[in-house]
Amino acid sequence: MARGFFNVPKAVNEPVKGYAPGSPEREELLAMYKTMFNSNTDVPMHINGAEVRTGNTKNITPPHDHKHVVGQYHTADKKHVDEAISTALAAREAWSSVSWTERASIFLKAASLLSGPYRARMNAATMIGQSKNVYQAEIDAACETIDFFRFNVEYMTDLFKDQPISSEGVWNRVEYRPLEGFVYAISPFNFTAIAANLPAAAALMGNVVVWKPSDHQAYSAQVIVELLKEAGLPDGVINVVYGDPVMISDTVLASPDFSGLHFTGSTHVFKELWKQIGNNIHTYKTYPRIVGETGGKDFIWVHNSSNPLQVATAMIRGAFEYQGQKCSAASRSYIPASLWPEVKKYLIAQASELKMGSPEDTSNFVNAVIHEGSFDKIASFIDAAKKDTDVEIIIGGNHDKSVGYFIEPTVIVSTSPKYATMTTELFGPVMTVYVYEDADWEACLQLVDETTEYGLTGAIFSKDRYIVEKASKALENAAGNFYINDKPSGAVVGQQPFGGARASGTNDKAGSAQNLLRWASVRLIKETFVTPVDFKYPFMG
Repeated sequence: MARGFFNVPKAVNEPVKGYAPGSPEREELLAMYKTMFNSNTDVPMHINGAEVRTGNTKNITPPHDHKHVVGQYHTADKKHVDEAISTALAAREAWSSVSWTERASIFLKAASLLSGPYRARMNAATMIGQSKNVYQAEIDAACETIDFFRFNVEYMTDLFKDQPISSEGVWNRVEYRPLEGFVYAISPFNFTAIAANLPAAAALMGNVVVWKPSDHQAYSAQVIVELLKEAGLPDGVINVVYGDPVMISDTVLASPDFSGLHFTGSTHVFKELWKQIGNNIHTYKTYPRIVGETGGKDFIWVHNSSNPLQVATAMIRGAFEYQGQKCSAASRSYIPASLWPEVKKYLIAQASELKMGSPEDTSNFVNAVIHEGSFDKIASFIDAAKKDTDVEIIIGGNHDKSVGYFIEPTVIVSTSPKYATMTTELFGPVMTVYVYEDADWEACLQLVDETTEYGLTGAIFSKDRYIVEKASKALENAAGNFYINDKPSGAVVGQQPFGGARASGTNDKAGSAQNLLRWASVRLIKETFVTPVDFKYPFMG
C-alpha cells in the first residue's frame, strides 16, 4: 500500500559511450564479442518463468559469417503457445494488482543493470546476431533500451497525474487499469530496443504478454529475458515463444482473452493481422488495442539554397547506417539540378571511405544484411538497375554472399521519379536519387508526397525559412517524424517520439505517453459525499 505521492527518478538520456581506441568500454566489448562469437548458446523459450526446450531447433548464425554457428533457439508447437497464453492469464491477477511503484522499480532496475553489467553482453549479442557495428549496437541495444525503460516510467506517472476536476461534495478520480486479457507483442530483428520495448511497455502498465521476437534477433532477445529476470520481473508476465509465425499468430488471435497487439514489422503482415483480428472480433471479450509501426520509404528533399556537403553527409548516414535496415532509413532523394554536381562529388568522395565487413573490426561502417532472403531481394533490384537504360549506378552496385550477406552501399540515379527503387521499400543500403529542375521545387514536393503509400520519416534541406515553412506544410502527411536540415533517422527516446501514419503504422509514438495510454483501460470513479434522498429537482417546484 502506497503511503505517499512518490516522484520517480527524473529520466535523462543514457550517455552514448565513445568506444575510442584504448577505452575500457571498447576493450570490454570486443573481449565479450570474441567470447560470445566462439561460444555456443542454447536459447530456450520462456513460459511462466521456465526454460522450455523442444529439441526442434534452428541455428543462430552471424549474418556477416553465415557458415559460423553461435547457437540455436528452440521453436514452439501449438501446445506451447496455448501454455504461454494460459500462464500469462494466470499471472495476470497478481501482476495487475501490483502497485505501480513496484512495477516501476523493476524496469528502473533493468535500466541500471543494462547501463552497467549487462551493457557489453547486450551490445555483443546485437553485433553478432544482427550484424551491427559498435556504434549502432551502442545507440540501440544499450542506450535506447535504457531510455525506453526510464522514460516509460516517467510517462506512466505523467499519465496517472492526469485527473478530472471535482465539484463541491464530489471527488472524481481516474485509474489506469491494465487491459482485460493479454497483449501479443511481435518484434522485428533490426532494433534490440524495439524488441525490449514492445513487451515491456505493456507489462509496465500492468499487462501480461505473449512475446514473439524475430527469429533473427533470438540472441539478444535471450539477453533481454535474462536482464528482466534479474531485475525482478515475476514469472509469467512476459512469455517468449519462437517458431512458425502463422501458427503462433493463429493460436494467439483465436483466444477470447486476446486484448492487444503491439507490433513492429512489415506493412503487409500488419494489415493481415488487422484483418484477422477483425474477422475474429465476435470472439473477443473486449475490443483489442492494435498498435503497429510498419514500413517506410523515407525521403530527403533538397532545395537549391542548401549546403551540398551537409546534404551528402545526411544521405550517406541516413541511407547506409546499419545497412539501411532501419524503417527510418533514407532511400529516396530529390536533388535540384544546380546542386547535383556538388552533392554527387561529395557523395562519391565519402562513399569511397566506407569500409564493409565484420562488426568486430571497428573501422567498418557497413556490415551484412540480415539474411539470405533479404540479400537476394536487394541484389535483384541492383542487378535490374544495371540493365535499365533510364538509371545509372554511380556508387557501389556489387554484392557477395559467399561469407556474409554483404551488399555494397549503392547510389542509383534515376530519370524517372517513379522508378522501382524510388517506390519500393528494399530495407537495404540502396539510395535512389531523382534530379529535378530548380524551378519545379513545388511540383517536386507534391511528387514526394504522392510517390509512395508510406508516411514514416522524411527530411528537407533549405536555408530559406519561407521554403522550410512551405515544404513542411506540403509534406505534413508524408512523415510522422519530420526532420529539417538533418537525416531522417536516429530518433531518440524523450526527444523525438517515433511513429508514422498512412501505410507506416498507427502513429502511436513509441517512447511517449501516447503509446503507454494504449495499454491502459481507464476507469472513472465518482464518489459523492452527501447522497441525495429526494428525487425532486428545484425546477419541479
